[in-house]
Amino acid sequence: MTAFKMTETASLLSLFASSFLAATLLPGGSEITLFAVLKNFPDSLWTTLATATLGNTLGGMVSFCMGWLLPPTKQLKHVGQLRQYGTPALLLAWIPMLGDALCLAAGWLRLNWWQAALFMAIGKFTRYWVIAATLL
Repeated sequence: MTAFKMTETASLLSLFASSFLAATLLPGGSEITLFAVLKNFPDSLWTTLATATLGNTLGGMVSFCMGWLLPPTKQLKHVGQLRQYGTPALLLAWIPMLGDALCLAAGWLRLNWWQAALFMAIGKFTRYWVIAATLL
């Protein structure tokens, strides 16, 4: 019996899908996929980090857009705090469950979308970089 081995391109596509889905309201994690890609293709560190960051950021932006589609209503107690901190609070969008809520609330509050994407990407890249550094 031969073992199945994915190509680098297929591995990166799997990582993108995994990181995208992990950042939406769907349950899941992309750390195992990140680990597998880095284990099999250690020379592709920066491509792997960029792929995971892009997928995770786009997934976070899906949650942001879902929040944007919600009708504006009376502010909730904790959502008002997000307005106080603004888009830099999305540096924490990588935190499981809290990050999903932050992205959704940022969209609902109609925060600047490109700044939201930028801060999400910075936070998510940093997280993936720390994970990769502990693996290598």
